[in-house]
Amino acid sequence: MYSEKVMEHFRNPRNVGEIPDADGIGEVGNPVCGDMMTFYIKVKDGVLTDVKFKTFGCGAAIAVSSMVSELAKGKTIEEALQITNDQVARELGGLPPNKLHCSNLGADALHAAIADYLRKQKEKDKKSAECHCPYCHKPLPLGVNFCQPCGVAIALCPKCKKPLPKNAEICPECGVNINS
Repeated sequence: MYSEKVMEHFRNPRNVGEIPDADGIGEVGNPVCGDMMTFYIKVKDGVLTDVKFKTFGCGAAIAVSSMVSELAKGKTIEEALQITNDQVARELGGLPPNKLHCSNLGADALHAAIADYLRKQKEKDKKSAECHCPYCHKPLPLGVNFCQPCGVAIALCPKCKKPLPKNAEICPECGVNINS
């Protein structure tokens, strides 16, 4: 019924577990069969440096999760997004027709983790582009050193150009020592 490769990944799954400080987490499930997969990814310089999973489900679901984690680890985000459900099933030497839905869950969970990572990056980039007066907390254009609403001159970090709190020695945004 199952290929030897499916059985190997079921008996000895790779990359099982959680990444506590994961950069992205994706969870998918199939309410019909009860399979649930959660993927955790760590990303550095656009490369998936670590991929782990937790799966609740049948042997095929566990084997699929293991295979997806192996296929994704070390890949760029763009390469990992190219991992398809069909590719996972082929890499495992095929799955019985009634278990093909498991391969869909694996790729979908990985893609959801990547989507979560990309969403967090977008929020982080947006937040780093925002600037607020350290006194009245009104929005300021980046690099402006005078707050119109409260009429106060604001010291800016020499590195990131964000406003500094009064008497700051270290920039709370980028960590540069102001007195150096």
